[in-house]
Amino acid sequence: MNTEWSLDILYKSYQDEAFQTDLKKINEIIQTIKGYTAKLDEYDEETAIPALITYLEEYNVLIAKLSSYVLLRQSTNTTDSETTALLGKIEELESKLSKEMAIIKKYFAKADKLDQLLETNEKLKGYRYFFEEIKKDADYALSDEVEEVIAKLNLSAGSGWSMMQQYLTSTLKVDYNGEKTTLSGIRNLAYSTDSDVRKRAYEAELASYDKIKDAVAFSLNNLKSQVNTIVELRGHKSALSMTLIQSKMKQETLDAMFTAIDEYLPKFHAYLRRKAELLGHKNGLPWYDLFAPMGETSRTFTTEEAKTYLVKHFRGFADDLADMIEEAFDMEWIDFYPHPGKVGGAFCDNLPYVKESRILTNFDGTLSDVVTLAHELGHAYHGLNIQEHQPLNWDYSMPVAETASTFNETVIMNAAIKESDGQEKLALLESQLQDVTQIICDIYSRFLFESAVFEKRKDSFLFASDLEQIMLDTQKQAYGDGLDHSQLHPFMWVCKSHYYRDSLNFYNFPYAFGGLFARGLYAQYQSEGAAFVPKYRALLKATTVCSVEDVALMAKIDLTTPEFWRQSLKTVSDSIDLFLELTK
Repeated sequence: MNTEWSLDILYKSYQDEAFQTDLKKINEIIQTIKGYTAKLDEYDEETAIPALITYLEEYNVLIAKLSSYVLLRQSTNTTDSETTALLGKIEELESKLSKEMAIIKKYFAKADKLDQLLETNEKLKGYRYFFEEIKKDADYALSDEVEEVIAKLNLSAGSGWSMMQQYLTSTLKVDYNGEKTTLSGIRNLAYSTDSDVRKRAYEAELASYDKIKDAVAFSLNNLKSQVNTIVELRGHKSALSMTLIQSKMKQETLDAMFTAIDEYLPKFHAYLRRKAELLGHKNGLPWYDLFAPMGETSRTFTTEEAKTYLVKHFRGFADDLADMIEEAFDMEWIDFYPHPGKVGGAFCDNLPYVKESRILTNFDGTLSDVVTLAHELGHAYHGLNIQEHQPLNWDYSMPVAETASTFNETVIMNAAIKESDGQEKLALLESQLQDVTQIICDIYSRFLFESAVFEKRKDSFLFASDLEQIMLDTQKQAYGDGLDHSQLHPFMWVCKSHYYRDSLNFYNFPYAFGGLFARGLYAQYQSEGAAFVPKYRALLKATTVCSVEDVALMAKIDLTTPEFWRQSLKTVSDSIDLFLELTK
């Protein structure tokens, strides 16, 4: 098994004739769209709307393929100058149509014959939701010229600051035991079975941020300032309000979720305090022991063993999911191991135009790493279920983006816990609680942090010391007395790339949403058995053409009241009670 992914299905190299041909094609289709848009008044809507959709489909497929190839290469080697240059070129290509895209969207929003075409044109029928969303977004559109300026300036502003954070964190050298290691490598030691290793790795990690924290603080300040400016220009109430519209999600849903989370936070704090006691701490759990393994299992996995483990457990849920996992391992979809220049964390990039996905991890062989693989393979399964949509219907919003991934986590962990006993059951149960605590307490702290940064950035510049204090304050609020307040992580804003997406804000609450929504769906699966699986596939497919609330209604779930969220959190509460009972 190759432990690095292959991108040959996209292109074999930058010199590949296919890559060069597509670069030429994308320029041609851009010029075609520019020319057609300039003469829109000369065409009848019955001709223009289908023609524009065809052009946009061709453009979207080409730009997605080119940008994915360059971004995937950059994620495994952020120091490659040719890739960095091409990434800038791709972004420049995307900006060239910003003015025309604004014109086209306004044209669609005001078209008199659109409703008639949606009834008679078979191709356009599939884009009904696409057009509905464009009409809603029209309320926040700026002039065509301003839209163009924003897109072009972003190349050297938001996008540039984002790339700087990624470069600095991926190339950071961490001093540990007299040697140099990467940030990903040192953070992986948080899962060590040796308490001394965990503590020293935590201390080395925190010390390393002194080298880059000021530069990254400038990145964060300028990114959030840019977003605040755009929010004001477009007439949104706030960055969060804009994000919820982009997420196809109601404020009532977010409020209902956080209402339930606030009610259940004390239960998570009780779990953390018990873990602290078991590890010999008296004032709550220090940050460096958040991921300390418990129980007596010391099991580690090779990549082959991870594959066998995942296929075995998912085969009982859905054959198409198990088959896809085998294909992902066998056909080089996954880049496993950390190395200098490779970005930290993990992600999945759906490639629906070639009916595959690519997954990046920083695999270290722990059970947590296997769960991470399950999570990212859930994203790939989501991609499998939306790839038959028309090209302009391939994108799903942030909240539902974490549904299939977290459902996968729940399946794999519940199956593993069920078949274990004794100290192994305790180890698996505690590992699951670690992960759920991350998507509840840690995600809550990140949401609070980003909210505070957006608000404070309106009036002042936030130096690294300011950001550290905000991070500590929000961790105390989210984790309560579950953590030792003298041993927190003031630099979580440096290493988490989610804060540095130039066109995506609040990439935190979707994890809590996905985790709790998935648990509610899993409860239905437990009740309905195999009959649930077709409903689940249909629900995933609908995520690109429905609002978050309408997707949930397919499973008879009302997201706008706290009750559903309470039911999902109750399943976690039951697991915490079991953990507390097992560790009396």
